[in-house]
Amino acid sequence: MFAQELEIETKITNPSKNINDGKITVKVLNGKPPYNYKWSKQETPQSSDCASGLVEGISYSVTITDAEGRTLTNSAKVEASSIAEHFNGTFKPIVDALGSVLFWDPFAALGIYDPIVYADMKYVFAPGWTSDTENKFTLEKWFFEDGAQIKQGDKIAVIDRGADGKTNVEATTDGKLKHLVKEGEFIFNPENPEDLIETNAHLFAQIEYDNPVPLTHPNGDTKKNAIPFIVIWLIFGAAFFTIRLGFINFRGFKHSLQLASGKYDEPDAPGRITHFQALATAVSATVGLGNIAGVAIAITLGGAGATFWMIVAGLLGMSSKFVECTLGVKYRFINKEGRIFGGPMNYLKYGLEKRNLGKLGKFLAGFFAILGIGASFGGGNMFQANQSFEILSSQIPMLAGNGPWFGVFMMVLVGVVIIGGINSIAQVTGKVVPIMAGIYVLGALIVIGINIENIGPAFSAIYDGAFNADALKGGFIGVLVVGFQRAAFSNEAGVGSAAIAHSAAKTNHPPSEGFVALLEPFIDTVVVCTLTALVLIFTGKHEITDADVTGAELTSMAFGSVISWFPYVLAAAVFLFAFSTMISWSYYGMRSWTYIFGKSKRSELIYKIIFLFFIVLGASVSLGAVLDFSDMMILAMSFPNIIGLYILIGEVKKDVKKYNKKLKKGELYVKAK
Repeated sequence: MFAQELEIETKITNPSKNINDGKITVKVLNGKPPYNYKWSKQETPQSSDCASGLVEGISYSVTITDAEGRTLTNSAKVEASSIAEHFNGTFKPIVDALGSVLFWDPFAALGIYDPIVYADMKYVFAPGWTSDTENKFTLEKWFFEDGAQIKQGDKIAVIDRGADGKTNVEATTDGKLKHLVKEGEFIFNPENPEDLIETNAHLFAQIEYDNPVPLTHPNGDTKKNAIPFIVIWLIFGAAFFTIRLGFINFRGFKHSLQLASGKYDEPDAPGRITHFQALATAVSATVGLGNIAGVAIAITLGGAGATFWMIVAGLLGMSSKFVECTLGVKYRFINKEGRIFGGPMNYLKYGLEKRNLGKLGKFLAGFFAILGIGASFGGGNMFQANQSFEILSSQIPMLAGNGPWFGVFMMVLVGVVIIGGINSIAQVTGKVVPIMAGIYVLGALIVIGINIENIGPAFSAIYDGAFNADALKGGFIGVLVVGFQRAAFSNEAGVGSAAIAHSAAKTNHPPSEGFVALLEPFIDTVVVCTLTALVLIFTGKHEITDADVTGAELTSMAFGSVISWFPYVLAAAVFLFAFSTMISWSYYGMRSWTYIFGKSKRSELIYKIIFLFFIVLGASVSLGAVLDFSDMMILAMSFPNIIGLYILIGEVKKDVKKYNKKLKKGELYVKAK
């Protein structure tokens, strides 16, 4: 007798015109339950007969296995209906392909380490615990001695959960039981600051496996740690430049503050804007939603320890900024009308030409410019308009459903500024950036100050999490990568974008602008990102695991838990962050555009009109994979840029040596004194 093959019915649902809300449900018509469902979407549990949150236009597969071992594999696709869904479905494979390059792990590919995440033990948590609970959890009784061998399903303890009553806890796997709390002691006490801050504060036991067990995603796929190539590329470059220039990020810090404060301003020097205005313009492009939402996501994924590695990466990134912005000024071109054309396109083309690498230089410059244009329309524009609308509409209900009108409002504001060119951009960012950064930093310091009793547990959680991370957070490698990745993505050190803004600075000495620029990663990552992380840790919100709470919401909750009205201030700050980022990126994109399409004013105007149109588009629709693609273009800009920096680092070192020598002798800035 042959076993009958499994038969299924498939139901495909596209409930709306919104992206990423497709649903596929399968019904097994025969076979013996229970059934196991192995979906290609990793977030779908093996017990679920329905996969939701699917990208329209993309095929998904499911392998069904019944209790007798019979299997059936089936594929289905939710058809796209709206324009946004078609765009999203088209770009998803492109994003995946680009991601496979940017996030490829060369160490795992070469067999240097095993990327699979293993667990030595199973953690046993107090059931019913939430990060905002007011109940005290007490371990009332142990059923097994410490070190006892137990089996899955054994009752191991009784826990008193206060108002929620007592409950028995069963072992979820076989192994050796390890007590972490004694009978009669608190597992979690909301009145104890250490319990509010500590990672996994509701953990009370461990069950040690006989052999390490690979961790899996809900769909059964093995979890893997990746050390993305793009992160290696950015961090290795930053570390190399730090060492090559003799730790310029630390040695030059005092002088950079003097330059930014205006002590050495040269009013008659070539250029259009002051050192401080160049710094404000570049900082406004990096300080933004990544510092608010991105950091929250990083801390959720990597725990408190990710903060430490974020700071390390920020400090190293200061050297990358120094190199690219020094070269940005050195190779800039100022035409008869006083308009300035500078940035990586110039030093890649002309710097490499000097070394008889003209063809390579032209290719790298053109490649960078193409990526810069795409990044300015996406990550520097649509993403900002889209996310600022989402966050503002969550605080101001009357905005809901009025994305296009919000886009028109933003378009008018941005248009008024960017039509005036770099001077008006610099004047606006010079005022907006200090105000918005000041408000955000002040709010963060108030939250930290009110929770100052948590300072010990908080820094202990950061240190322990950085060097002794558990497998749930990806272990040491996982936490390090999350911290490095967030910093690299946030401050854009090595991407080359900031060199475009700094090339417009008034100076006769290119290294002076390098010194000013190294403050950017310090402000963006070491100060603003770190303060966001500390607010989350000091308030205990880093322990929230609710998948429905997004990064920006999590940060808002952390601030709101101390200052009830601060989420409204945060929403305003997000708006200003987005606004300033857009006007700065409009300049970056325009300089990339003019490199390819000519330096005429007509060419600039065409770019500005297109840029303004994309603001309305970004606020009006959800573009999902399109935005992911443009974000990846920002990261991809680092490939041509850092290749050029490696080739030109020698002349930067010579220029810095001459500059420092003259500065010590008092031969520079004589008039300024």
